[in-house]
Amino acid sequence: MTTRRVVAFGGGHGLSASLRALRHCAAELDLDITAVVTVGDDGGSSGRLRAERGGLPPGDLRQALVALSGDHPATRRSAGLFQHRFAAAQAVRVLEDAGTDAAPAAGDAAGADADPAFRADGLAGHAVGNLVLCGLMELLGDPVAALEHAGAMLGAVGRVLPMSRQPVDIEARVRGVHPDAPDEVRTVRGQHQVAVTTGRVESLRLTPAAPAACAEALAAIGAADWLIFGPGSWYTSVLPHLLVPQLADAIVSSSARRLVTLNLAAEKETLGLSVADHLAALHWYLPELKVDLVLADAKAVGDPEPVERAAESLGARLVLAPVAVTDGTPRHDPAALGAALVPVLGADR
Repeated sequence: MTTRRVVAFGGGHGLSASLRALRHCAAELDLDITAVVTVGDDGGSSGRLRAERGGLPPGDLRQALVALSGDHPATRRSAGLFQHRFAAAQAVRVLEDAGTDAAPAAGDAAGADADPAFRADGLAGHAVGNLVLCGLMELLGDPVAALEHAGAMLGAVGRVLPMSRQPVDIEARVRGVHPDAPDEVRTVRGQHQVAVTTGRVESLRLTPAAPAACAEALAAIGAADWLIFGPGSWYTSVLPHLLVPQLADAIVSSSARRLVTLNLAAEKETLGLSVADHLAALHWYLPELKVDLVLADAKAVGDPEPVERAAESLGARLVLAPVAVTDGTPRHDPAALGAALVPVLGADR
């Protein structure tokens, strides 16, 4: 069986869904998987560690590692440990007094800034895996080495790399940030603020504007058979890769085929963007980008004609498949997405 080298770009839950789907393909395809992850997170646990300790924000890297973790019971337990998030000590004491050991979960963006109990407790809100990655990066002095070591701890069936060894900041020019000034354009700074903005993002940039790309990521792109973009938060997880000049050059010059997996619903940062507009944004930020296939869920697309036209403008063919979970929520089902990817990734040129 021919090994197919796949590089998936993104961050957060979208990239995690893509990597889990690729894991499902492993039963039928021999895949060599590399995840290239954004490094702009400044919210929640990752933002706190980045501000207090420096270095790369670990949250998106952690999620990618867990998505690729092995199936042995010990590695599954380790993956669960990486995802475990400390509750506030005060909340734990309240539960203990009530006679229960079910501590409440705290999200990345919640708790640390909103609840005085979290502010008073240095561990509250942190995921264990974030702390482990932060410690490994300090111990080994190199984020790639740290990710390799963490991947070995989790029995990862692929490689996780940062898009750059230096963290970046994301800025957007947004129209209508405030409802009382719908036509005013303001600068919104920080990945978290861009992700939750209620206005329409008109342009995106990174600071620094030209961060050095991770050399290992460039090598993976050069050797790849497939490059996969999405699903994920378009402005904060997918497009930032196209704004790193060395990554953009490598993507354009790669001989690999390119696949774009579209989201199932608009997020806050993409409200007002149609499905076709998501593809147009790829062309806007990297006009030289050519795509071979666009994968989307038929129910999410609705009328396929404008999406087909947008795909064709990138040189791509639109492929429709049922890839969403069946409970009606806008989440990709890793098994269904994997099943849709098998004939795509397995096809000869």
